[in-house]
Amino acid sequence: MSEKRKRGNSHAEKPICKYGDKCYRKNPIHLESYSHSCRSEHLQEHKRMKLDSTVERPMQDMFDSTNTNIVSYFLTKVSSIPHKYNSPSIAIGLKDILSTKMGDLKASVQFNFMFDIPWLMENYPPDKRSKPLLIVHGHQHEMKQQLMLQAEPYPNVALCQAKLPIAFGTHHSKMMLLLYTEGIRVVIMTANLIPGDWHQKTQGVWISPLFPKILEENATNMSEFQKDLLDYLHHYDVAPLKDWKSQLAKHDMSKARVRLVASVPGRHTGVHKDKWGHLKLRKLLQENGDFDDIQSWPVIGQFSSIGSLGKDTSSWLCGEWMESLTTTIKSKRLSSSSTLHLIFPTVENVRTSLEGYNAGGSLCYSWKTATKQPYLKDFFRCWKSDDVGRTRASPHIKSYSRVSTHNDKAAWFMLTSANLSKAAWGGLEKNKSQLMIRSYEIGVVFFPCDYELSQKYFHLCKDKSNTNGICLRLPYDLPLLPYSHEDECWLWDRHYHKPDVNGRLWKP
Repeated sequence: MSEKRKRGNSHAEKPICKYGDKCYRKNPIHLESYSHSCRSEHLQEHKRMKLDSTVERPMQDMFDSTNTNIVSYFLTKVSSIPHKYNSPSIAIGLKDILSTKMGDLKASVQFNFMFDIPWLMENYPPDKRSKPLLIVHGHQHEMKQQLMLQAEPYPNVALCQAKLPIAFGTHHSKMMLLLYTEGIRVVIMTANLIPGDWHQKTQGVWISPLFPKILEENATNMSEFQKDLLDYLHHYDVAPLKDWKSQLAKHDMSKARVRLVASVPGRHTGVHKDKWGHLKLRKLLQENGDFDDIQSWPVIGQFSSIGSLGKDTSSWLCGEWMESLTTTIKSKRLSSSSTLHLIFPTVENVRTSLEGYNAGGSLCYSWKTATKQPYLKDFFRCWKSDDVGRTRASPHIKSYSRVSTHNDKAAWFMLTSANLSKAAWGGLEKNKSQLMIRSYEIGVVFFPCDYELSQKYFHLCKDKSNTNGICLRLPYDLPLLPYSHEDECWLWDRHYHKPDVNGRLWKP
């Protein structure tokens, strides 16, 4: 028998260790001399698990990486588009976000506007579906009763109603807090927790790094992101969130690399006025907008709903709101040369979308409101997203940015739940002494200085590997496409008689 053959059978010829798979010895001579058949299987399984963990690691690396050349936000996966546009570098799904690859989940909170609780539970890993889940909502009356019925079969699900003290306000924030054995994550997104929002729409998601737990709370060492998040939760003033505030305070959030811009309902005065809505964005731009000569750069707003903005452009849109979005350190007042582009789908965008006219049910702009502000058509641009394969994936994402006239750089980028409305962003009252906000909203702002101190602008690029600077991928194509003479913006309460791609008509 050859030496090779002997080595192959040596395992069978060894005496069995009396401790079996419970043997604690690591001495190589002992392991060579005695058989540990059960233990060998255990070690092989351990190796497989270790190998699996190395396969799963890249998903975590996308959020925890120290690579400063990537602006870390994602689009949601879209069915019926080419696979390359759903690659992990571009897109993520709800099951991915809630996956065990992200950590060993202990408890979670879901803040949102719309919920399908049974469907949501299916997206949690099977072994995590009994973990404590808090649903923060703004429903009242019949809608609240329906939500309670949805939650009834799940003893681990608790409901928390947000206070809405001002008429016509909504709880529109879309955020997750995910507590793990290893730390905590914050997820801020644009999608409701219903199946349709995760199927064939364009949505955006920011996922924080895994924030590690710290041994001792120290408010003076908290990052601005952490302080702002705790301020936001404090405004709810409800008992179920107190424990979560305590948990957030016990984690190190210094690696967030984004700034928080939230809205909470109320009439905010004094030192509180600049903490919310468009005035918070104005404050951040005053502090971080160290940009050279960008007065001519346009502001681009992109959203899925439009509210009542006033009888003319100076009432709000090109007045206080535009003043906030054009602020810099060097120029704190609105520049007359600044232009505004508003991306909102045309009727044809909706008709030819993957969902057809059904997509229009999530694009909230009414005929009654539109007739009072005809000036908006001068600002409108079509939805087009060929670069990331989502032209036919109707946009429910909300984003705002300031882009160079050559379409190659951006001064900043914001991903948020806030649509184009005073209810979301706030409106100044009483000779600008107070900011009135109706709704809850939350979003994150990306500044180049949070990625690289020496970098003043993001590079706009389709391929993140083809730049030496900090790369930002926008959810829409540049240059923007103006409305043609035939184009009309989508109004969800109008009749449309030309069949859509699915052969349907629209009769609201």
